[in-house]
Amino acid sequence: MLNSVVLIVDDDEKIADLLKAYFVRENFTVVTAADGPSALVALKKSKPDIILLDLMLPGIDGFEVLKRMRKEGASVPVIMLTARGEESDKLVGLEIGADDYISKPFSPKEVVARAKAVLRRAKGAKEEKADVIKIGKITIDMNKHELTKSGKALEMTPIELKILELLCRQPGHVLSRLQIIEKVQGYDFEGYERTVDAHIKNIRKKIEDDQKKPKYLLTVFGVGYKFVNPQEKD
Repeated sequence: MLNSVVLIVDDDEKIADLLKAYFVRENFTVVTAADGPSALVALKKSKPDIILLDLMLPGIDGFEVLKRMRKEGASVPVIMLTARGEESDKLVGLEIGADDYISKPFSPKEVVARAKAVLRRAKGAKEEKADVIKIGKITIDMNKHELTKSGKALEMTPIELKILELLCRQPGHVLSRLQIIEKVQGYDFEGYERTVDAHIKNIRKKIEDDQKKPKYLLTVFGVGYKFVNPQEKD
């Protein structure tokens, strides 16, 4: 990924240096931060293409860093680095805007490969579909990587936009969680189907008037999800 900038946020100097060495070999520009406040400063200064974010950080933990990033409108892809094994922590991270996660200990080569895959998906969301999708009050402009509702721009992470685009291109058609993972994340994704639920929940927060009573992004129990135009419902 020539000229891509990666921000590595980890308070373990050995891990940060090891990852830096591997990314430099792949022609990335590498920026590092050892705590939460430094990560937020580096985000604004370096404008990274992707972030590797450890959850256990001094000052401000990774969860809070991610929350602040997304609240401020930063849509840069984020891969969580975590030693925690609890599924709930990973789901919380995905719900607040992470694109993927890697559990420690990990192979540096795998981290680089996963980062490249996330970057390809993020760039694909911007470049592959050069058109506009309109359903009801929702408009997705793939040229601008922009979602609007009733003309108001809503900030979306690359994976959120990709999931929404996938469902919007087949309005009324139900896709299973596995189908969504395969089409959006790729067959090599090592996550689990519940990650889709986390992303769907996050999308609903942004596009629905009441996320507990969704009108656009509906659950088909036992099957998966579909996107509908509420103006066309009976």
